[in-house]
Amino acid sequence: MAHMVFLGFGKYIRADRIYGIEPLAADERGSGARTRVWVEGIPDAVIASRSERAILADMGVLPP
Repeated sequence: MAHMVFLGFGKYIRADRIYGIEPLAADERGSGARTRVWVEGIPDAVIASRSERAILADMGVLPP
């Protein structure tokens, strides 16, 4: 069973459903928004308050 990854803003997504991660440009950041995350089954990207490196580390792709 896949584990859950915390994206911030009270959002959790199954690690095996995340297929894309993009850091937001400086002018797109606001109210804690840091990363755009694409999730299988959700048509629009989910906005996360955590960095792309932190999300990838939680997914097990990068060392913590």
